[in-house]
Amino acid sequence: MDLGDFEPGGGDRPSGGSDDEQTETEPSGESGEDVAFESYDVDPAGEDRGLGAIAVSQGLRVAEDGDDTTLRAYVTSDNRDAVRLGKYLLVPYPDDELLFARITALEYAQEFQTDDATEIHARRAMRRDAFEERDYKFVASLAPLAVLFEDGEGGDDADVDDLKRRMVDRVPKPGAVVAEATDPEQIKTGLAIPSEGIFLGHLSVGGEKVRTAARPPTIDYRLRDDYDDGDPLVFRHTLVAGGTGSGKTHATKNVLRQLLAADRTYEMDDGRSARLAVVQFDPQDEYAQMHDDNPAMDDATARRYEREGIVHGGHDDTVALIPKEDGVPYGGDNHRAEQLEFTIPFSMARDRPWLVAGSSLNENQYPALVQLLNRFFREYGDGGTYAEFLTFLDDPAMKEELDESGRVHEATFDAVKRRVRGVPDGVFDQSARPITDLDHQLVRPGGLTVIPTYHLSTSRAKEMFVLAVSSLLIDDKLSNAPDSDRIKETPLLLGMDEAHNFLADADNVQARKVISKFTEAAKQGRKERLGLFLVTQDPQDVAESVFKQINTRLVLNLGDEDAIKSVNIPPELEDKVPYMEKGQLVVYSPDNSEPVELVGLPVCLTRHGE
Repeated sequence: MDLGDFEPGGGDRPSGGSDDEQTETEPSGESGEDVAFESYDVDPAGEDRGLGAIAVSQGLRVAEDGDDTTLRAYVTSDNRDAVRLGKYLLVPYPDDELLFARITALEYAQEFQTDDATEIHARRAMRRDAFEERDYKFVASLAPLAVLFEDGEGGDDADVDDLKRRMVDRVPKPGAVVAEATDPEQIKTGLAIPSEGIFLGHLSVGGEKVRTAARPPTIDYRLRDDYDDGDPLVFRHTLVAGGTGSGKTHATKNVLRQLLAADRTYEMDDGRSARLAVVQFDPQDEYAQMHDDNPAMDDATARRYEREGIVHGGHDDTVALIPKEDGVPYGGDNHRAEQLEFTIPFSMARDRPWLVAGSSLNENQYPALVQLLNRFFREYGDGGTYAEFLTFLDDPAMKEELDESGRVHEATFDAVKRRVRGVPDGVFDQSARPITDLDHQLVRPGGLTVIPTYHLSTSRAKEMFVLAVSSLLIDDKLSNAPDSDRIKETPLLLGMDEAHNFLADADNVQARKVISKFTEAAKQGRKERLGLFLVTQDPQDVAESVFKQINTRLVLNLGDEDAIKSVNIPPELEDKVPYMEKGQLVVYSPDNSEPVELVGLPVCLTRHGE
């Protein structure tokens, strides 16, 4: 693209909006007669270009400190209705570089030094049917985002120059034409949006898609998914935050469907390229529907998505791995995915004592539980069951021995025993395959494994299943001597809906152990090809040690002020969050692009809902 051919868009129509043109009258001369400004020849020849021009009436300044920058544009009267906060604009420099900017404020200012807050002026305004734009100046304040330029290298093609961006280091000339940005390449370069990657939505301003002169007329937003500028961002973790009815599950399904595309692979340390495996914890039994096509998607919509490179349709390699709790059935009649039951073998508690901690244990009780578990497994081996452990704790001789030796006080022993018995009945050792034997079903390159928990009887049972499986995955992923090579050697995304229920800060020991494990995963996951994908309506409850490792934040409508503050997005976007409609979102991913607004796809790419 030749920047020298810059033709500002927006407002290419007959004039009538010059800075000098006025149609109202102003008292003038001793006679007090009105002089009509229309009588003067102020219309320029030809047609206007752009929306307006850079103004210097209140200064023109670009500074390293954004607060010291003064950049304002006068908008001509014919263009004012089309101007909105957040709109992206271009301002040309004399040498063909372009300033890329965003509107941050709009205001009407007095055209003449008169007081319009008077009785006479108010009554005249009340008797007039239409507001006269030309009575006032309309000024837009701009935030400079980047300077666009051609590097002149042309890459592999000497006749083609690549469009690049750099920080704003120069001030535009007074009177430079200001135009709406309508070229996709200029907009993407100005906002540092990658041309390739995982599709998240379409660029928008105030909930309306940014329109261009290209085909398609929208700007697709994609998340960096290659190794050119570091590791793919999926392994640097993602958070989706949104209130009830905001569309967060819809949006999550659409992102996961892109990640499961047949041609999407990731490099491993041994030089192999492998497809991503996704394990999704599902508290509402919604994600197994991703196996099925969306009956609401018509052929025209499907073709449009295909033209934009958006993967759609049900994902055949979807398996619902069902937690088996004694006496608690799973419905599973809202999807056609394969179903396979599993149980938690009590042997997992050997390395994960918090699984049987019941309610909170203090700093003295938790080490006592660890000691009792170690003694139990030495005597019973890995085949020891939860029922046998309860019998083991009923031995009064052992209790007395531990008390007399000073290793476990009898009161501490009793406290541990009560809490172990507080674990929900029917979770361990059920008539289903142990999850430890299902690593190849749990993790499949290119496969989606959904673990529904809505059918489980208690919140404690749900926590036990989710934390048992997630800890199994994290431990093998981060271990130098994993129990499962399949888990270790497969790129993995661990998705968790209602993450606030499992990753909230707490005072008890076992909760801190869980948070510690997920924090370790968040810190080391990048190099091990392990990504976390957390979905929540209460982001303020997610432990800070996990939250601060998340690189990409997708924020849909949130009504709670504390929740909005906690996601830590720029203030100009933070203020918009409570007003966003279903499917609108803010993307804050500093290593991918400038913070932007998006509109998600109105039609889910897989089955969603009834």
